Amino acid sequence: MKSLNFALLFLLLISFQSFPNSYWQQKVKYFIEVDIDIRNNKFHGKEDLIYYNNSTDTLKNVFFHLYYNAFQPGSMMDVRSRNLPDPDRRVMDKISNLKDDQIGYHKILYLKQNGENLFYHIEGTILEVKLNYPIFPGDSSNFFLEFDSQIPVQIRRTGRDNKEGIRYSMSQWFPKIAAFDRQGWHANPYIAREFYSPWGDYDVKILIDNKYIVAATGELQNPESIGYGYSSKKIFHNKKNKIQWHFIAKNVHDFVW
Repeated sequence: MKSLNFALLFLLLISFQSFPNSYWQQKVKYFIEVDIDIRNNKFHGKEDLIYYNNSTDTLKNVFFHLYYNAFQPGSMMDVRSRNLPDPDRRVMDKISNLKDDQIGYHKILYLKQNGENLFYHIEGTILEVKLNYPIFPGDSSNFFLEFDSQIPVQIRRTGRDNKEGIRYSMSQWFPKIAAFDRQGWHANPYIAREFYSPWGDYDVKILIDNKYIVAATGELQNPESIGYGYSSKKIFHNKKNKIQWHFIAKNVHDFVW
């Protein structure tokens, strides 16, 4: 009995000693710039991100979520919502009735890894990328995307013109890298469930008409240049009287504005 207890104690000590060293979590840094077209509810975006592979696996592909693609007639979320016996009352058949200028989408113009073009495939709300260079354990890789997006009318968490009178409610609004953990990639199509993705640092610049006030995740970096505090002195960044809002947020799950 003593030998059995000693063996159990030994295994317990080994497990406690090994756990802290075996724990890991992926990390990402986003640098995003977007130019908002308020008249057509569209925006052009550039996204530069650094992905850190803290896992013990070598990654040969990566996945991104394109959440706005769910807000289109015939999407997986639309079909599911129309066929559930107890559908979400916010959704029901609303997506199936959206017109072309009301839907959401992300159109990827190009995608690069460390400066080289990548092969990728889009299936609904998932962008699958075959890497030119694998990301080894403890290593990182740079990705650059350029994309065009349309902001859907708000049906659930994100979108435009909600019933409270907010012009834009922007969450999960950019191509977002999926989560990778001990079970592998979590590249599940978006069907109105919760979100799972790596925590990261965000450096985001939003160019929008000067009549808008932007509230966002993180800290505003340029209060003087946007006339923060309702100052009459404003700096216009182009001939269309737009202002660029610059925010930085550290170690968060999403950047919302």
